[in-house]
Parts: sequence; structure tokens; C-alpha cells
Amino acid sequence: MTFVIHKKMISTNIEHAIHLLKSNNVIGLPTETVYGLAGNAYSETAIKKIYEIKKRPSFNPLIVHIKSYNDINTVAVDIPEKAHLLAKAFWPGPLTLLLKKQPTISGLVTSDLDTVAVRVPNHPVALDVLDKLDFPLVAPSANPFTRISPTKPEHVASYFKNEIELVLDGGTCSSGVESTIVGFEANKVIVYRFGALSLEAIEKVVGPISIINKSKESPKAPGMLLKHYSPKTEFILTRNIQSELEWYKGKKIGLLLFSKSYPDFEPHLQQVLSKGESLDEAASNLYQALHELDKQNLDIIIAERFPEYGLGITINDRLERASKK
Repeated sequence: MTFVIHKKMISTNIEHAIHLLKSNNVIGLPTETVYGLAGNAYSETAIKKIYEIKKRPSFNPLIVHIKSYNDINTVAVDIPEKAHLLAKAFWPGPLTLLLKKQPTISGLVTSDLDTVAVRVPNHPVALDVLDKLDFPLVAPSANPFTRISPTKPEHVASYFKNEIELVLDGGTCSSGVESTIVGFEANKVIVYRFGALSLEAIEKVVGPISIINKSKESPKAPGMLLKHYSPKTEFILTRNIQSELEWYKGKKIGLLLFSKSYPDFEPHLQQVLSKGESLDEAASNLYQALHELDKQNLDIIIAERFPEYGLGITINDRLERASKK
């Protein structure tokens, strides 16, 4: 089944996707986190297309997606024991490991760093595609640089109009935020990007961790730049919604809220992420809610700060980056 949106093809045709990827083309690929802009990780032609289509700076590295834990040695060397423990615990899943790269991985993928970011996605469509290929895929989020990440095929189609031929339809992404990125230095486990796997879950496997998740330039891993995941609409993160409503009185305002809607406020101008106060559900709904608010021709979006534990840490990280000028 296929249908056209913005002259883009959204399809379930795996074989067409395989043909395009083998021909050094780029496609929209579903994962459990967000949709990726996928191409052959060994093709400099495909890699350059990804950077060009996304308007992504070349100093911002990409993530390599492999089909299983058994393929980790094809892209990485000198893998620490703690990396193996994490991979066995969470792959397939929303965990990316930053490892010493194999020489076969181009410096275009890694921004000339000696490390490569690698993960196994937990989505049946992505795994089916990878299983039918004899090469891994690079697949950064399928959005223009700094914009809101896509969690539905329609998001990808509306972003890229005439720039890619195919978006594989894998439905709505279940996790809804990017993978957590973890690296290793001198037997220390370092989190470089908060994501869909909580810090608490990682610590249960490897013990105490360090955090280095922001970089003004030349990041070691994707998602570390200060401004990211941003709507076109002006965006504010606050602990006091009522105060901001009073300050911006007279403006057309949208609200992004955790679990409770605001009374006497237009329902279609507020997005509640989890009425049951589930941080996992809130993370899953985050980008879709931002997309919906960004379409409303608002003057400003005001977001509520979330609890600072579990995936609340990840949600706050995304909202902080979205609010940067």
C-alpha cells in the first residue's frame, strides 16, 4: 500500500527500499526511537547525501545501525567489557555505544574521530531491512538540522518534499525520543546523550556513570549541540506556567504539559503528554505534540519542566535544547 504526501512516497515496500539503499540512495527508515534518514554506511555517496539533505554540519557524527550484537566487531575494535554487558542487556534497543572504529568506517561517518556510534534498532521494519543487506546503515534522525525529530512517516514526508524517494511506513515510533549514547574512557562509562534508555537502567548493569552531554562545537556524539529538536515557533521552558501566561498575555500561546490540562484554556492549544503521569508515555508523545503545536501558527509555545528522574531527565534535556536561541 502506498500513498503520496508532498510528492513523497510513503510505502511498506521493503524490496524497493533495499533497491534504493543498494543504489547509494537515502530513505526514511522507522526505528523504535525516531525515523532515520538511512543510507549505506560504507558508501561515501550516500553519507554525503544525508549530510546535504539534513543540512547537518560535517562535524556532527552519525550513528551506524547494525542488524545484531553479533555484528559489533565489523564496525568496532577494542570493545570494553562494559560495552559488551550493555549491548547484551539492551540490544536491540535504544542504546548507542561509542566505540573505537574499524578502519572500514569512513571518517565522514565519524567526523574524523576515531570512535563510531553504533546500535541495533528495535523495530521489525528496520531489522528486516538490515537483515536483507550486506552492509550496515547510517541513520540520523530524518529531520532538517535542529528541527523537531520525526516519529511518524508523515513528518519525514513533510520535511523533505522532493529530496528523497521513499519513506518506509513503520507506524508511530514507540519510544519517541532518540537513543541514549554511552561511551567509555579508562573503564568509566560516560553518557553523552540522554535518551529513551534511562540512566537508572544503565547503572543497574554497569554501576556508577559520568555525564558529558553538551558541546558547543565538535561533539563526540550526535545530539550534544546546545540547540536541537526545535520547533519554528518561539519556545520557552518554565517551572511556572501561570507566570509565563501572565507575562505573555495577549499572545497566541500553546502549552506543552505533563499530565494535567489548564482549565479555561483552549483545548486545541494545549498538549498533555501523559494523563496517567507516565514519563515513558510522555517521552513517546513528546515530538508528536511539538509537531502539532508547531502547526498552530502560535506566537509562542510554553512548556512545563518535567520531574528530574527516569525519562523526565531526557524530556527536560530535549526541551532545554529546543528553547535555545
